[in-house]
Amino acid sequence: MKQTLIPERLVKARERMNINKAQAAELVGLSPIGYLRYEQGLRVPSLQTVQAIALALNTSASYLTGETDDPAADQILVTRDKNDKLFELVMKIDNDESEHIERLLAYYEKIKK
Repeated sequence: MKQTLIPERLVKARERMNINKAQAAELVGLSPIGYLRYEQGLRVPSLQTVQAIALALNTSASYLTGETDDPAADQILVTRDKNDKLFELVMKIDNDESEHIERLLAYYEKIKK
């Protein structure tokens, strides 16, 4: 994975979420000045920081570094404090339970309509 963040892509990811720079900084857990330096290309984040930014801005590190042109997220974060029931469900599902996962997703799609 490339480690160089493309500032323009960072701006686009933030704008897709319809948030300002201060809000993005808060989501990422950075100071507004620190975040702004990444958007302006004045500072190069570590790969770990690029991944944290991608997760917070609902995109992928690969998009932010130019490895792909697809801005879709490739990871999500499920935390107990934001959604306790979803967190518990994810914790209970074993990777070997793909049949159960498919059934849950099919049920969700059915009731969503």
